Amino acid sequence: MHPLTRQRLSRVSTATLTTVLFKKGLNNTFLQNVWPVSAKATSMVGIAYTLRYIPAREDLDSIDAFNDRSHPQRVAVEQCPPGHVLVMDSRGDASAASAGNLLLTRLMRRGVAGVVTDGGFRDSPEIAGMDIPAYHQRPSAPTNLIRHHAVDIGLPIACGGVAIYPGDVIMGDAEGVVCIPRAIADEVAQVAYQQTIYEDWVAVRIDAGDSLLGTYPLTDNDAAAAFELWKAEHQSQYPLAKAQSS
Repeated sequence: MHPLTRQRLSRVSTATLTTVLFKKGLNNTFLQNVWPVSAKATSMVGIAYTLRYIPAREDLDSIDAFNDRSHPQRVAVEQCPPGHVLVMDSRGDASAASAGNLLLTRLMRRGVAGVVTDGGFRDSPEIAGMDIPAYHQRPSAPTNLIRHHAVDIGLPIACGGVAIYPGDVIMGDAEGVVCIPRAIADEVAQVAYQQTIYEDWVAVRIDAGDSLLGTYPLTDNDAAAAFELWKAEHQSQYPLAKAQSS
């Protein structure tokens, strides 16, 4: 990932990203039924580090299972690299927790960029106050082992109905989470940043009373000229707009 990509993605929205990805033929990139734990969610950007759960089985998933230092959930927490996002495939099952505040505290202290599950988190009130972006389906107090058996790390998974491959770029905001295929992440970030500049101008013009027609999308020549003038006048507000070198 280009150094500018993380910065650009932190300044765009998931809504803008899904539009940019749609234009590239990618329709299923927004994780379904996955929301920020905190209503004050901040931007999350990082590389996907994956953990997969299958349904628990009573003879394997007693409380003693966590005594095993090779338990994949514990290993994932200890090995997820700084700046990455731990993404958990919980099969959309929030009837037991995918993790809790102690594991997220460990991830936060290790410099992980965020945590995502399509299941639930226990200790969600505490997690909501922590300084790490966290996304889940809903709060879930029951312990992980009641429903989930961690099986592998670093393989392709499904989360929120979206295919997540290790190394994909994960971006989250107050609306939800988007997965960007790693091969196009730099390009998508650059296009989305430019699109954000345009949408900021559109918001100003619509608020001032302009019609959508010719402005959004930008099909009117006079409106296009006005946008270019506005962009030049406000270029200091968008320091990441310059095209990156390959």
